[in-house]
Amino acid sequence: MSINILIINGPNLNLLGKREQSQYGTITFEDLKNKCLKKSKEIGINLNFTQSNIEGEIVNLIQEAIKNYDGIIINAAGFTHTSVAIRDALAIFKKPIIELHISNIYKREEFRKKSLISDVVTGGIFGIGIDGYILAIIAMQKMIEK
Repeated sequence: MSINILIINGPNLNLLGKREQSQYGTITFEDLKNKCLKKSKEIGINLNFTQSNIEGEIVNLIQEAIKNYDGIIINAAGFTHTSVAIRDALAIFKKPIIELHISNIYKREEFRKKSLISDVVTGGIFGIGIDGYILAIIAMQKMIEK
């Protein structure tokens, strides 16, 4: 069985390595993408790694994923705290979803401590840096294979 996973990255994550290195580290978005693609290839998973700064594009990606993907890993970034539209799209997906954050949103500003998507995802990984992406890929594979 071929496993197809979509990783969705929200606003400003394309600027990894340039923005708030104390929170997000020095790895660039392209390096992170390559690291995830390498890991997925090692374990035999088909992976699409995307990013958008536009809320509606992320909603479209989630809707299209219903027919094309077995699971979604999403770092909705700032939309985590504001987007009912992304939350509603994820609720329709009905397959495994992992919410991912590079930083620990519960140790940051008060407004970041509320995730609008946590109650519709299967599980979450936050606060362990970019290694969270690799853990999410492995966890997603295990969830789908069960």
